[in-house]
Amino acid sequence: MSRGENEAIVDRLARERVVEVGIGRRTDVANALAERGTAVVATDVHPREVPEVVEFVIDDVVSPTRSVYEGADLLYALNLPPELHRPARDVARAVGAEFRFTTLGGDGPAIPADQRNVGGETLYAPAERGGP
Repeated sequence: MSRGENEAIVDRLARERVVEVGIGRRTDVANALAERGTAVVATDVHPREVPEVVEFVIDDVVSPTRSVYEGADLLYALNLPPELHRPARDVARAVGAEFRFTTLGGDGPAIPADQRNVGGETLYAPAERGGP
């Protein structure tokens, strides 16, 4: 993600408290959000190094520890594989948070979702109604 795309995504994701699902090795968005004053928790199924301003928790969104996500205004995921779209959406719904995500390469969303072009990236939001 280029600096311009990063800034546009950060503008769209900034809230009081967010959780990044599956941070992987790319910490630039989480770091930028934290530098803007957003409280950021990053999760992954593997241990990851994250900037000091980002809290890290090992968790699997398929079998989540609900307390990790409670109190978040937004859950987001970047380059989220299709098999995780539904579980991540379901966790967000369960804790009353919004959910935004980008997909891998040419993958489309595996859940009903609205899309918006944000700085050269396609950012998806689950449709309010439709689908299980």
